[in-house]
Amino acid sequence: MSHAILDLVQQAMASPWLYAVLFGLALLDGFFPIVPAETAVITAGVFAASGETNLALVIVVAALGAFAGDHISYLIGNKSGGRLRNKKAFVWARGALEERGGLVLVVARYIPGGRTATTLTMGAVRHPLRSFTFFDVIAASSWAVYSGLIGFFGGMAFENDPIKGLLLGLGIAVSITAVVEIVRWIRKRRAIQPSSERLPTDTSV
Repeated sequence: MSHAILDLVQQAMASPWLYAVLFGLALLDGFFPIVPAETAVITAGVFAASGETNLALVIVVAALGAFAGDHISYLIGNKSGGRLRNKKAFVWARGALEERGGLVLVVARYIPGGRTATTLTMGAVRHPLRSFTFFDVIAASSWAVYSGLIGFFGGMAFENDPIKGLLLGLGIAVSITAVVEIVRWIRKRRAIQPSSERLPTDTSV
């Protein structure tokens, strides 16, 4: 069974349409977050270790697709901001944007659901497009490099067994995301505690 799956994946990786598919997935993931863009880039990175794909091209295509998708999401937010204002993710992204500015676009790339919420929010609050584009170049490029290299080094570790390399790459990606979330939660808890300690106490008898 695993050999059959591996054969199908290898055929897909060898297809001349692979890079167009990677671009499309990365683009759609900007405003349709259930699309498995990161998994596809990691998989392509795994097979780049054995020469099935070109790692540099995988990274460039993924970055361009992510960049285009983010700008589509920005435009959607710009046109429908009023309907998003009470959404929980929108409120979080707006608060993060006020705190970190355009840099939140880079940080949100590694938070589940954060990318779409942030790009929609930046469009809805009319964040300057020039600033959005500047930070999105950094965000899209870093994400593509991160995903491609995780897959590539996973593929090198299991050169004769790409499936294990893929599982390793996905495991690393999930672990990094989990660490980011845990650190963010701890920092949020620490920020809340001093505020609660400063609350006035009831001195009435």
